[in-house]
Amino acid sequence: MEVPKDLKYTHEHEWIRIDGKKAVIGITGFAQEQLGDIVFVELPELGSEIEQESPFGVVESVKTVSDLYAPASGKVTAINKDLETNPEKVNNDPYEAGWIIEIELSDEGQIASLLDPDAYTEQCQKEME
Repeated sequence: MEVPKDLKYTHEHEWIRIDGKKAVIGITGFAQEQLGDIVFVELPELGSEIEQESPFGVVESVKTVSDLYAPASGKVTAINKDLETNPEKVNNDPYEAGWIIEIELSDEGQIASLLDPDAYTEQCQKEME
């Protein structure tokens, strides 16, 4: 199971890569493995505001439909339009080509509440038991 060391994580299996006031969000390798083949990703509108821990989109797989929860609050500044026609990119490359949205953080202090890679790895191991 790949857990990049430069990211932060949510208990709901989203990751966030922070670069100053910008942040890119996706779902983890663990999440995409649990979901199976992803067939659809519902993206938020460009320019919309998302709130930490609130749903901002949906990912649909052959097994189930799951909400996507925001790791942090902010304004959506980019969406990965490739996922509209190629949702399998989330399965094939969840941490790079399978990114979902980019936001401008509205409260950088929220990042402190997220899981570091070691804590996220521990959570995943407990879920597999």
